[in-house]
Amino acid sequence: MPKPLLYILLGLVAALTACSRRAYLFTSFREPATDGLRLLYSYDGYRWKDMDTVFLRPEAGAQKVMRDPSMALGPDGTFYLVWTSSWRNDQGFGYATSRDLLHWSQQGQLPVMQGTGAVNVWAPELYYDQAARDMKVVWASCIPGKFAKGLEEDSNNHRLYYTRTKDLQHFGKSELFFDPGYSVIDAVIVRQSKHRYVLVFKDNTRPERDLKVAHGRSPLGPWSNVSAPFTGKLTEGPSVVKLKNKWLIYYDAYGKKTYEAVETADFRTFRPVENIALPEGHKHGTIVPVKRKVVDGLLKQLGKP
Repeated sequence: MPKPLLYILLGLVAALTACSRRAYLFTSFREPATDGLRLLYSYDGYRWKDMDTVFLRPEAGAQKVMRDPSMALGPDGTFYLVWTSSWRNDQGFGYATSRDLLHWSQQGQLPVMQGTGAVNVWAPELYYDQAARDMKVVWASCIPGKFAKGLEEDSNNHRLYYTRTKDLQHFGKSELFFDPGYSVIDAVIVRQSKHRYVLVFKDNTRPERDLKVAHGRSPLGPWSNVSAPFTGKLTEGPSVVKLKNKWLIYYDAYGKKTYEAVETADFRTFRPVENIALPEGHKHGTIVPVKRKVVDGLLKQLGKP
């Protein structure tokens, strides 16, 4: 066999083997968000099944709910989880860690907006920064009167804030992360390539309430070149996963009561994806690539076929 052809075949075998060892976890919750963390799983990133188990019941926060669970896998194999612990009148988010997703640390609640006058802390999102070897946590808060009022109520005029942590035990100070001049929530940081990052977010203004992207040169921006909306109205909760040379952006089309996705290769053009399947009732979280043995091991311990 000619060597070039042999190298091509070996490359294809290696790629297929890598794909067969990969799986994905999708953090989830169900309304009214009092039960706790659920997990979906997939072997291809398109078709998802529910593990049909509550992995962590919420104990943190004033209202003790778990909405918008965001999870990241650290280099040491630890799973880090943050979530919205109250709708209103709470100035922090819940957090916990686990090595196996079945046994969890004691839950904590970090008052990241204490003393600011914020009326809420919504949708904290974890991003593991490989270069800095830490995690950025980005969330939306509204501080009435702090920013110019739009068409929405002053108690719904959000901006994005962030803090840093290495272990969900020690945190940096809270700082303004993104202020495009209007209300924004539901932010996801994506590393597109070296020195190229994308922020996927919801424009939460009354005329819009749809998803857009902005571009930057670091996980902290600064963010510019904000796109036109790539979803319809009444959409939120983006979740992003890279599959080969493209990204899928899942989102909650809550106006239509459907869950949808688009794909993109450059975060400038977006195409609707039809061949997805998700369990009914799934509410948005984050997608975490893992080794297939993690998913298979969980299913075995849960007694799932």
